Amino acid sequence: MRSCEKFRALLAGPNLIQIPGVYDCITAMMVEQTGFPAVYLTGSGMSLTLTGQPDLNTVSYLELRQIVQNIRGAVEIPMVVDIDTGFGAPLNLYRLVKEFERMDIAAVQIEDQRNPKKCGHEMGRKLVETDEMVRRIKTIYDNREKNGIVIVARTDARTGMGVDEAIRRANIYLEAGADVAFVESPESFDEVKKIAAEVKGPVLFNNVEGGRSPFLSCEELETAGVKCTIYPNALTRVVTKKCMQLLGTLKKSGTTEPMWNEMLSHKELWGMF
Repeated sequence: MRSCEKFRALLAGPNLIQIPGVYDCITAMMVEQTGFPAVYLTGSGMSLTLTGQPDLNTVSYLELRQIVQNIRGAVEIPMVVDIDTGFGAPLNLYRLVKEFERMDIAAVQIEDQRNPKKCGHEMGRKLVETDEMVRRIKTIYDNREKNGIVIVARTDARTGMGVDEAIRRANIYLEAGADVAFVESPESFDEVKKIAAEVKGPVLFNNVEGGRSPFLSCEELETAGVKCTIYPNALTRVVTKKCMQLLGTLKKSGTTEPMWNEMLSHKELWGMF
């Protein structure tokens, strides 16, 4: 069964789909080994770890493709990839779709921001007109295999234009061929419920620690009617904090020994592979 078919089966099932964010092979392997049904390759996580810069559309398509290929070779569960605004002209997006399907990528997430884009929980995002986003979606839809790669359409309209405009855009994108609607950064639980009720298709919610949206439990998301949720940088945040603690300990004491009980041993680490 193709990876996209597995992901479509999850979308058609009764349960909320939890998808942790990853940025490299080892984070993806941890997600798979823990038993999650899919991984989400986060654009912001890639940008931070690959370029040392925030999520400002600075990762090239060739850099993204190499990371995707590396991770796809390390895990078997479906992979959802953040492709930002689609890397330029329709031909660029056409190439991406064909190459991603050959790599058996389950889904891509594309958004309606202008270039250069910003993180969805930062201010100052600028959007394209809906016609431009529809063209992005149709380029993927028209060039994927039949019932192929799943299209997650993200709108950033909530922050600057309001929740009703975000819902309107989400429904336009679903009508254009998207499979899942992603309304970025709603600002209350009531807004999340409204989005899930009024969007005419499966809804994805972005769980960002300390972001513009409330951080919602699985029970709350199921109550609201949300179908899937991503945790883009939970691993990035934990890894960064723990690394800073370790480096501080090493700098102060001259040894890592005080933190040995908080790390894997050599044998435990090698045993993961």
